[in-house]
Amino acid sequence: MTSVAQAPSSARELTVVQVTVSDPRVRPLLRELGDEYSTRYGKDAHVELARYPDEEFTRPHGGVLLLVLERGEPVAGGAFRRYDATTAELKRIWTHSAHRRRGLARLVVAELEHEARARGYRRVYLTTGPRQPEARGLYLATGYTPLFDTSANPESIGPLPFEKHLPAEART
Repeated sequence: MTSVAQAPSSARELTVVQVTVSDPRVRPLLRELGDEYSTRYGKDAHVELARYPDEEFTRPHGGVLLLVLERGEPVAGGAFRRYDATTAELKRIWTHSAHRRRGLARLVVAELEHEARARGYRRVYLTTGPRQPEARGLYLATGYTPLFDTSANPESIGPLPFEKHLPAEART
């Protein structure tokens, strides 16, 4: 799949492509996510990126990995994996550190939801870490329902779960 979309805060053309984890353009995503997780949660945070086999993010296993490219360079990305027969689990939502605050994460989430709907998923589930307030804000702003007490101290909860029910894909 290759589609063209406009970033909400930019008039530049962006291309959204499906890739495999082995694609060299994925390296910045994995490197920056690992560094970010390690900064917020400690050295062993890189383990989170290795928790799921790469094939879980491929079509035959019910998943996908998307990159947003600007002039051929990755600026954002994200993935989902099959959580169960009707639910996709979002993972690895990322915006390059030099391209934040442009609405790219919203674009990634919207593209992942679109792809999940097209594959017949009816629900999206995800967790984010308690030390990621910008991710929490993104999911709340994009219509996700928190499955935790939002008034509680996030550190007392652990991973913060969210869900969103997807409307059925329109038939033409």
